[in-house]
Amino acid sequence: MAAEAGVALGTVSKVYNNLPVRDEYREKVLAAAHKLGYSVNRYARSFKTNRTNTVALIWPTLRNPFFAYLSDAIIEELTRRDYRAIVSITNYDGQAEQRCLDMVRQNKVDGVIALTYNPDLEVAPDLPFVSIDRHFRAGVPCVASDNFGGGQLAAQKLLELGCQKLLFLRLGSAIAGEPDKRQAGFEATCRERSVPFDSLSVQNEEGFTPFDTFLDAHLHSGVFDYDGIFCNTDRLCYEIEKRLRVRGVLVPTHVQMIGFDGIYRFDSEDLSCSTIVHLLSRSPGRRLICCSSRIVPTCRPWSACQ
Repeated sequence: MAAEAGVALGTVSKVYNNLPVRDEYREKVLAAAHKLGYSVNRYARSFKTNRTNTVALIWPTLRNPFFAYLSDAIIEELTRRDYRAIVSITNYDGQAEQRCLDMVRQNKVDGVIALTYNPDLEVAPDLPFVSIDRHFRAGVPCVASDNFGGGQLAAQKLLELGCQKLLFLRLGSAIAGEPDKRQAGFEATCRERSVPFDSLSVQNEEGFTPFDTFLDAHLHSGVFDYDGIFCNTDRLCYEIEKRLRVRGVLVPTHVQMIGFDGIYRFDSEDLSCSTIVHLLSRSPGRRLICCSSRIVPTCRPWSACQ
């Protein structure tokens, strides 16, 4: 390479390590690299620098559009910083999380971003680790939305639309996490406004059967007991709206619904439902990085609940 470019070996090193070098020398080195078909062997470089410019993402699934969008956004930011990503899927299996972590550790990644469901996960103290939505342990940064504020926003909007009896529905893990605050914020606003409400929380393992049972129990002669529903995710909002439609309860004619996450429909740029979306805000010096929330309606106009 150096001989082809007619420069010193140290000049080639400076070019590929982004160190100052005269433009004419840089052009000669890059032209020689193109001619010879040369590219940097990142793994060979890592033996010297102890860095691979690779970050591992560990998610429970990619079937949920939220994790696919999250991966896309993170990988875009990593690419801008000349980093690559390894994506590992655990299917909500705590032991699989540990195996994924051990695997990426062996691959010498520079750090891990993960949403985990294993409270006993063993993470090497020298491995940079960022947790999404769950406080893992002291000293580990946690990135989360303003879930409490999002729950408040949902309740406030439903009340603004004229809803008089509200319902919160949750499908999620039994392990405590930041998203649980969505329910707390929703219920706090209902109590503050003295509005009647109910809540139903279902664990992932139970599936949607408990929701079907609940909906049937609160449907009387075609009339649903609630006129405003906040679901803890857009995915759940989609499933509940579908089940209500089968029972003759229509959105927004009979009931207003709000989800959380800002997920788009597969075939368009339309939101799946009226939803709470995330807005990143940085808090220097804090271990919890909060994302504020705002409510976004679907393309269907809001209408007052009857």
